[in-house]
Amino acid sequence: MRIRYAFQVYGYVVMPEHVHLLIDEPKNGTLDEAIKGLKLSVTLRSTQRPFWLPRYHDFNVFTVKKFREKLRYLHRNPVARGLVSEPEEWGASSYLHYLNETKGRVEISSDWI
Repeated sequence: MRIRYAFQVYGYVVMPEHVHLLIDEPKNGTLDEAIKGLKLSVTLRSTQRPFWLPRYHDFNVFTVKKFREKLRYLHRNPVARGLVSEPEEWGASSYLHYLNETKGRVEISSDWI
């Protein structure tokens, strides 16, 4: 039986060897199950082995201030790593959604802020 986890994505950036996600709790199941499902889905579509590290780190966000801090951190990550000079240059990110409401491959829920 395949379980579909429903959660809202508020921000993301896909880096060469990891991904940052700012999401809410899944409507069904737990966060660790949803992350496991996401990792499995990507792994099944990829030929790279291993694709993921076996761990993930989570952080609970309770305030608008912390939400904005985390969103800024993840969008600035490609710049901090020297991959681009401005966040808008990194295409695998939700940054352009917040900059000018550009629709990307991932639907962003920006009503939180």
